[in-house]
Amino acid sequence: MTASQNPTTADELRGAGLRVTAARVALLETVREGDHLGVDAIASGVRDRVGHISLQAVYEALHALTAAGLVRRIEPAGSPARYEGRVGDNHHHLVCRSCGTVTDVDCATGEAPCLTASDDHGFSIDEAEVIYWGLCPACSTRSS
Repeated sequence: MTASQNPTTADELRGAGLRVTAARVALLETVREGDHLGVDAIASGVRDRVGHISLQAVYEALHALTAAGLVRRIEPAGSPARYEGRVGDNHHHLVCRSCGTVTDVDCATGEAPCLTASDDHGFSIDEAEVIYWGLCPACSTRSS
């Protein structure tokens, strides 16, 4: 592979030490093309690409991809887990209290100020999870 080529999904799986299967390729591509998808939506997207896959196989693949750092799992309070392909940075989320829409938002200012806790209690902090709650524009308009 030359430096000008982007790695394929299969290359990324291999690079993370994971076995390449059609289901894993389809799952990773589904998550990356989606928008904070739940497990059912991911399973449906994988089935559209490769045919039948059990929900258990989807959960197992998501666990492996999350552990490898290829996808990120978020779980806003009161919501089922969702998965996204934006990894490797310290971004946060906006969640609509009405419709449940989830949107990415970068750290408020500068270089991830949220990684500096007022008291780290001896922890070596490498990630912060901030969730902003409110109403999305569509739900705000409906409630007005």
